[in-house]
Amino acid sequence: MYTDERVFELEQKKIFGGPFWNYVALSTELPERGDFVRSWVGNQPVVVARTKSGGVSVVANRCSHRGMSFCMEERGNTKTFVCPYHQWSFDLEGRLTGVSFKRGVRGNGGMPEDFKLSDHNLTTYRTTERNGVIFASAAENPPTFEESFGPDMLHYFDRVFDGRELRVIGYQRHRIPANWKLVFENIKDPYHASLLHVFLVSLGLFRADQPSRVVMDATGQHAALVSRRGQQAPNDVTAQIKTFDERLVLNDSTMLQPAKEFPDENTVVMHTLWPNVMVQQQTNTLAMRHMAPRSAGVTDLLWTYFGYADDDEEMTLRRLRQANLQGPAGLIGVDDWEVLAYHQQGLASAPEETGVVEMGGRGVGNEEHMVTEAAVRAFYVHYREVMGW
Repeated sequence: MYTDERVFELEQKKIFGGPFWNYVALSTELPERGDFVRSWVGNQPVVVARTKSGGVSVVANRCSHRGMSFCMEERGNTKTFVCPYHQWSFDLEGRLTGVSFKRGVRGNGGMPEDFKLSDHNLTTYRTTERNGVIFASAAENPPTFEESFGPDMLHYFDRVFDGRELRVIGYQRHRIPANWKLVFENIKDPYHASLLHVFLVSLGLFRADQPSRVVMDATGQHAALVSRRGQQAPNDVTAQIKTFDERLVLNDSTMLQPAKEFPDENTVVMHTLWPNVMVQQQTNTLAMRHMAPRSAGVTDLLWTYFGYADDDEEMTLRRLRQANLQGPAGLIGVDDWEVLAYHQQGLASAPEETGVVEMGGRGVGNEEHMVTEAAVRAFYVHYREVMGW
């Protein structure tokens, strides 16, 4: 399930092409009519655009003529999409509006008499938007966003996306040589976070002895890892952690100084939303981790860092400082990406073998601690159901 390209292709149809809501963009990235950004639904490239009416469209970045990706820019503003190969043109909602030499040239060539523009529009996706976040679905009649996420997950979603206007403060992207599910598992797995990450453990940002919770929806597809910052001091728990180093200090400690901005006291909330995104609050850094699977063994991770439009300069600087924890070379992120590469290598060497996911027992319910793999187990209960296994 991590190495077979046939499994990967089936996932694209049943999961990313199924009746689920895939994250594609933030509304603030499309402030004006005609604005567009490129994005992904699974391994399918899409374009997200603000239409003339002010709505949002999501279309496949694949010309209906010969299948070429017509949009090459990451973002921009346009009135029409024009394929550079043969200059077929489409409006922002994906309707075919023009075909070069449709009636031929001087009586030669041209399209057949029964050719209709309306028969060759771009592939479009259903869209929904909640508090500034845009999702797309390939299904004809997907459930509502509220039905898909349920009250517990909506609580954590609305905690960050509470209706305030958002502001993007940066982007990062990198390619991880690992299956997309390993990337998703990593974010659902608090067990490793208190062992692998020297920075988190030694400086008290995320540790097994801190107040924490693992919360899931009824289906198991979504989860939130919730933690409250503790102390750097050693104790009976850190004595069991080989990576703990009480000598570790920062020359500039401002990175470790959070500012309270939410009603609760939680300093870390990692909210995974099936099937392709994680909403991250790491102290004051807010980010979307958007997964774009490339193959069975390769995943692109696309980061969008954001804050709120009413943030002052000090808060924006704080968010940017703390963002150095994450990303391709983040002070803690780099641990994960290297480990995931080795994980994929090990799985590829013995693809028929099985693993053990029993930390915290065999249940899939909520937990009031982080020494558990319950969220990973719950994810695969839902995964197997969707895949029909």
